[in-house]
Amino acid sequence: MKGNTLKIIDSHFHFRDFKGFNELALAAGHVNSAEHLRQAYAQYHYVHGVVMGNGTLDPEGHVYPEFMSYCIGLDSSGCNDHIEESLPLLEENLKRKQCCGIKLYPGYNHVYIYDSVYDPVYELAKRYDKPVAVHTGLTATANALLKYSHPLTLDEAAVKHPDVQFVMCHIGNPFLQDAIAVLEKNRNVAVDLSGLLEGKIHDMNGFLKAKEGYISMLRDWLCYLNRYDSVMFGTDWPLANLGDYVAFVKAFIPEQYWQAVFFDNANRLYRLGLEA
Repeated sequence: MKGNTLKIIDSHFHFRDFKGFNELALAAGHVNSAEHLRQAYAQYHYVHGVVMGNGTLDPEGHVYPEFMSYCIGLDSSGCNDHIEESLPLLEENLKRKQCCGIKLYPGYNHVYIYDSVYDPVYELAKRYDKPVAVHTGLTATANALLKYSHPLTLDEAAVKHPDVQFVMCHIGNPFLQDAIAVLEKNRNVAVDLSGLLEGKIHDMNGFLKAKEGYISMLRDWLCYLNRYDSVMFGTDWPLANLGDYVAFVKAFIPEQYWQAVFFDNANRLYRLGLEA
């Protein structure tokens, strides 16, 4: 954007003292702390972030600074056989304004997201009018199974639950062609662009040149889709550097869509109520 400062919402990041997070942040040129994140946000014009809140389901375990919202995560502590038991706590989170959605981890939980076990979860999402974000694509651990995190699984869930807004996290990377097909077919599926970078990029021009084929593929498939109103910027911090990620995404999103991708879409889909 020319002549204006582009406000940025990070629609997908993590904010916990999990094992390895301090090291990941340092490798990305950051420090894993709220104060550092506040300063980095100001430096790169981030105005808000959506925490993918895995860990406890207890609402008291989800206390965040005012520049953050969160999706309550149903990870291994609240899936499959324990979903019914988790519903009261899940609903308590959804009642909170700062809780803007639900996060599912099918690859790690070994259950398809269209399985009927999730039906009560989707009913809550519909009742509170909050999106369901789904981890898709590659996983961080070897014991996860890709068949459950493949983006095509979202197709059946989206058809089965047409009144639920789904968010395909990580654009299903590296299954981009399948991810785009699901997005093109289902208007109740959006996508975030998180998790595509790792660490600190010390030579961005060299990096963009070396990854020209991959970046071209991202650009071409998103251009083919032509649904920039359903694409959201996200970083997966602390995995990647905040400044690098902005430059990276600008390399494959046409400038006329930066306002939508970097701010408007997340503000609308996650009902954040921020001023543009």
